[in-house]
Amino acid sequence: MEQNLQQTQIVTIIALVIFAAIMVTIGILSAKKTKTMDGFLLGSRKIGAWVSAFAYGTSYFSAVIFVGYAGQHGWNIGLGSIWIGVGNAVFGCLLAWKLLARRTRTMTHTLSAKTMPEFFEGRFDSTKMKLFASIIIFVFLVPYSAAVYKGLGSMFTTIFPTVSVNTWMLVIAVLTAVYLVLGGYVATAYTDFVQGIIMIVGVFAMVIAIVRNPAVGGFGEFFNNLKGVADNGDGITGAQLTSIWGGSSWKFLCVNILLTSFGTWGLPQMVSKYYAIKDTRSIKKATVISAAFALIIGAGAYFVGSLSRLILNNQLPEGGVDSVIPNTLLTALGDTNILTTIILAIILILLLSASMSTLSSIVLSSSSAISVDFIPAVKKNYSGKNQMILTRVLCLLFVALSYIFATRNITIIVNIMSFSWGIVSGCFIGPYIWGIYSKKTTKAGAWTGMILGFATIAISTIVLTAINAGSSETLYLAFQTAATKAPEMGVAAMAVSLITVPIVSSFTRKYDYKFLEGVFAVTPEED
Repeated sequence: MEQNLQQTQIVTIIALVIFAAIMVTIGILSAKKTKTMDGFLLGSRKIGAWVSAFAYGTSYFSAVIFVGYAGQHGWNIGLGSIWIGVGNAVFGCLLAWKLLARRTRTMTHTLSAKTMPEFFEGRFDSTKMKLFASIIIFVFLVPYSAAVYKGLGSMFTTIFPTVSVNTWMLVIAVLTAVYLVLGGYVATAYTDFVQGIIMIVGVFAMVIAIVRNPAVGGFGEFFNNLKGVADNGDGITGAQLTSIWGGSSWKFLCVNILLTSFGTWGLPQMVSKYYAIKDTRSIKKATVISAAFALIIGAGAYFVGSLSRLILNNQLPEGGVDSVIPNTLLTALGDTNILTTIILAIILILLLSASMSTLSSIVLSSSSAISVDFIPAVKKNYSGKNQMILTRVLCLLFVALSYIFATRNITIIVNIMSFSWGIVSGCFIGPYIWGIYSKKTTKAGAWTGMILGFATIAISTIVLTAINAGSSETLYLAFQTAATKAPEMGVAAMAVSLITVPIVSSFTRKYDYKFLEGVFAVTPEED
C-alpha cells in the first residue's frame, strides 16, 4: 500500500510540474498582447472559435461539479442526475450561444463595451445602472470565487496525507495569479483551451476506468448491478438509482437544471466570451464545440457519480457526499498498475484545471467591475495607464481574497456564496436579454428587472428566516435553513427579472429613434 501511494505521489508531482510550466509559459507569451485594456480584458476581440468555446466551457465547470454536485446527486439520485449535465449542454451552451452570442457581440462592438456594466451603461444610457451592476458583481462574485476550491482538498490530501488542504489551495491561487496578471484574458483563454483538453481526456479516462471496475461490471452490466442496490438505511434503492427521470427527485432535478443552465445566461464571466470572439463565423463553430464539451464533461461527471454506490459497496464515506467521488476514484484506481496511477494523476490535474479556469474568469470580471466600471464613474480624469495597473493589482488582490475566504471559512462569506449565482444572474438576465433583443425595452424596465431580481431573493430569504426562527430555531440556524432554498430563489429571481422588464417597458418612456438606431447598428460583417 505504501509503495502504491509513493508511486501515485511521484506521478502526480511530475504531472503537476509539467502542468504548472505550461500555464506560466502561456502567461509569459500572452503578456505582449495585453498592452491595452481591450487586449487585457477581451484579447482585442480576436479569439477564435475553439479557444472561445473551451474558455466558455471550462469557466462553466469547476471542480465543484465533479466532487460536489456529481458526488452528491449521483449518490442520492442515480442515473437521473445525468440530466443536469445534458441540460447544461443544451440550454446553458447550445441555446445560449445560439440566441445570445451574435447579438451580444454586435452590440458590445457598437457600444465599445468591454464589460457587462459598460454594456448596461451604453444600452440604457445610465451611468447609475453601470455603478449598480459593478457593485453587484463585486459583492457577490468575489466571495463566490472561494467556492471553486471546493473538493480539491479531499482529493489531494488523500494522495498527499502529510500536505494540508490549504497548501493545495495556495498552489491554485499562485498559478492562477501568475498567468492571469501577466496575460489577462488572452492567457486565460489559451490556458482554458489546454485545461479543456485535459478535462476531456480526464473524463473519458475516468468513465472507462470506473465502468471497467469489477464492482460495476462493464457497460453491459452496470445498469442491472445498480438496480440491485438495496436500501442501506438512507431510503434509496436501485429503483431510484436507475430511474431515468430521477424518480422521487424529479422536481429537484428540474430546479437544478434551470438554475445551472439558464443561470449562466446572466453571469458576466460567461457573457464576456461572446464579446471577445473574433467573427460571426467563429460563433457558429463555438456553439457546437461548447455544447459538445459541456455534454462530455457534465454527463461524464454525473454518470461516474451515479455508479459510486457500486464502487463503495453502498457505504457513504466518512467525509459525506463531498468525499464520494474522491473515494470512488481512489478505490477504483488505487492499485500498483502504472496505467491506473497515470489516469488518477490526469484526473487530479482535471480537477485543478476546472478550478483554475473558473477562478480566473470570475476574478477578471470582478476586477474589471472596479477598475473599468466603478472608479471611472466616480472619479474624473482617470487615465488608461492607471486603469491597466489597477486591474492587474486587483486581479492579484482578488485571487488572494479567494484563497483567504476559502481557507478561513468566514461565515458571512459562506452565506453570500450560497446566493451569489442566483443574485447576479437574477439581477442581470432580464435587462441583458431584452436589451439585446427589443428596442422597446426602457430604462425603467431594465431597472425594475435588476431591482426585483435582487429583491426576490432578499425578501424570500427574510421571510423564510423569520418562519424558521419562529419554529424555535436560532436566527443564525434559521438563516442557514433559508439558504438551502437558494437554488429555488435563484430560479424565481431570473423568472421575475425576465417577466417584469417587458411589462414595465410597455408603459414607460421609450428611447428616441436616433438613440436606438445607434445602439442597434449593424456592421457590414454582421449583415
